[in-house]
Amino acid sequence: MTYTVNCSILLTELPLLERPAAAKAAGFDAVEFWWPFASSVPADAEVTAFERAITDAGVQLTGLNFNAGDMPAGDRGLVSWPGREQEFKDNIDVVAGIGGRLGCKGFNALYGNRQDGATPEKQDEAALKNLRAAAAGVAKIGGTVLLEPVSGTPAYPLKTAQDALNVIAKAGADNIKLLADFYHLAVNGDDVAAVIESHAKDFGHIQIADNPGRGAPGTGGLPLGEWIARSRELGYTGHIGLEYKAAAADAFTWAIREPAANN
Repeated sequence: MTYTVNCSILLTELPLLERPAAAKAAGFDAVEFWWPFASSVPADAEVTAFERAITDAGVQLTGLNFNAGDMPAGDRGLVSWPGREQEFKDNIDVVAGIGGRLGCKGFNALYGNRQDGATPEKQDEAALKNLRAAAAGVAKIGGTVLLEPVSGTPAYPLKTAQDALNVIAKAGADNIKLLADFYHLAVNGDDVAAVIESHAKDFGHIQIADNPGRGAPGTGGLPLGEWIARSRELGYTGHIGLEYKAAAADAFTWAIREPAANN
């Protein structure tokens, strides 16, 4: 099984730049991150430090989010946020630069919440323009833009796989694909097994957490192993993103792996 550790939600007891090395020490060779900076265009020194943390750890960066705004305050993306188009456009260049230097190909563009003072139609129009721009920007490095249904945020309009697939169809770019987070889909009441049967071969990425609690696999009742296996059978060949909440001490006790030092 090819896992990639989301170092923005796991290993949070450590400073962010120490987490790639901790993932490596735990036996993993790949990591992914939400946007790890406070602004859409961070200082060059910040970007260099982040990239060095990845390369020095000897892990592959497999996924990186575009800036999603102030996540702790409830923001969930800039893609559909009218008035922040230039900020998002500037972020595309930074994201593609990091991806190009580190060989990362998957870039999650969180759609964004519905905003007071803007109609859904205006937001969706902005989103299509931004998604097309993002797709063109990362296409230069062979990248894929990922679009994700999200749970726990009522103002976020993409709840089901079909919600995201409808936007992807309208955007019309070959390198925009569904991010199938099995936890979010299940919590939102989607038929995950049916989504897998219909779309697994076209998934841009899979992420997992168990439910209830968004904990590690085995802490809840979701048939994550079965869903992953079926996705593989139907043609999904990418990484499985570990995007759950757990203390570092026992975050990976469920996983079969070898310590990196013995590889």
